[in-house]
This record gives sequence, C-alpha cells and structure tokens, in this order.
Amino acid sequence: MSRAALLVLADGRFPAGGHAHSGGAEAAVKAGRITGGASLEEFCRGRLHTAGLVAASVAAAGVLGADVRELDAALDARTPSPALRVAARKLGRQLTRAARATWPSEELDAVALEFPKGVHQPVVLGLVARAAGLGALDAAYCAAYESVSGPASAVVRLLSLDPFDATGVLARLAPEVDRVADRAVESARALLDEGADALPAASAPLLEIGAQLHAGWAVRLFAS
Repeated sequence: MSRAALLVLADGRFPAGGHAHSGGAEAAVKAGRITGGASLEEFCRGRLHTAGLVAASVAAAGVLGADVRELDAALDARTPSPALRVAARKLGRQLTRAARATWPSEELDAVALEFPKGVHQPVVLGLVARAAGLGALDAAYCAAYESVSGPASAVVRLLSLDPFDATGVLARLAPEVDRVADRAVESARALLDEGADALPAASAPLLEIGAQLHAGWAVRLFAS
C-alpha cells in the first residue's frame, strides 16, 4: 500500500470535478447562513457530521468490497434532494474517468460500463481507493475531508474570505474529521454483516432544501 496515493486522491487538483461544486455553501451564503469564518466553521461542522459521515461510511464500505448497487441504493435513500442525487452521480462519473486514467482497474472499467450515467461519488471513491491500494480508513478520511474542504474553498471565492481563515477552519475541524473517519469504518464493517441499514442516515435538511433552490437559480458560480 502506498499511503502517498491518498495525497493524490485528496488533492484538490485531482481532476475529479469537485472544484465546480460548493457542497451547499453557495446556497448557504445567499441565505445568510455563512457570513464569515465563524459561520463557515459551523456550516462545515454540520456537514461533516451528517453528509460527510454518510459519504465516509459508504466510501469505506466500497473498499471493503460491499456491493456497488447496494451502496448506490443506500445513498439514494439517504439523499432526498433530486438535485443532490444528480450532482453526486455527475461527480461519480467524473471521478471514475479520472481514476481509470490514474489507477487502471477492471472493477472501475466494469462500473463505467454498467453505469454510464454514474453512481454516487462516495461509492466510486471507495472503489478508487481500493484500486490505488488504499484501505477503508484512507477512503473514509478522504470523504470526510472533502465534505469540509469543498465548502471552505468555495467560500473563499464567494465571500472573498481570507484563505488563512478558511484553512484555520479546516485545522480546527481536524480532530472531528478523525472521529468521523473512525466511526465511518465501524459502520462500513457492520454493513458487511448487517446490510445497508447499518450505515448512518444522518440528515441535513437545510442542505437538501438549499440544493433544490440552488438548482433553479438562473445565475450561479458553482454547480451545486
């Protein structure tokens, strides 16, 4: 296993399309829920312990060999917003393309062939982590970190927030990312014995509502 592969996968410059998505931050900024560093931190904390936890659990389960269809259906059930489901599959398709060029894998080839419209991004992330020689905890860390780094980067653009302040938010959340990643791996291992009901179903209604509103905007900086 090359742990350095995790750095490649988690790097914001990896061409997986995440830079075009704000993780709900754009809608939250317009609604006045994010106005600066302190409110960004609260937004990211909430996202980490809800959508981030679910994504990290699914990614870890993918590394452990859980069925792709089962995981994709589980995320559908945990994503009420049609706009978010569409965005997740677009991101999954883009990640598949990037990963097949970076870490060629018969499993990724098969997923691309069977699901031409894509599967949820965290499902693909787990398969990509396995193709890169990474473990379940690595995949969980990547998903958990993405859940907060995306909004933090987006708010730097949306509010001209000082990048130092945004990075400080991520640093302060680091211990919570650790805990979420550990919990995600526990859930993923339980899934192998108990099925998809063992995955967390932490909800974030404002993210779902915001995504639906955001999808209808005539002008927006980010895709979601």
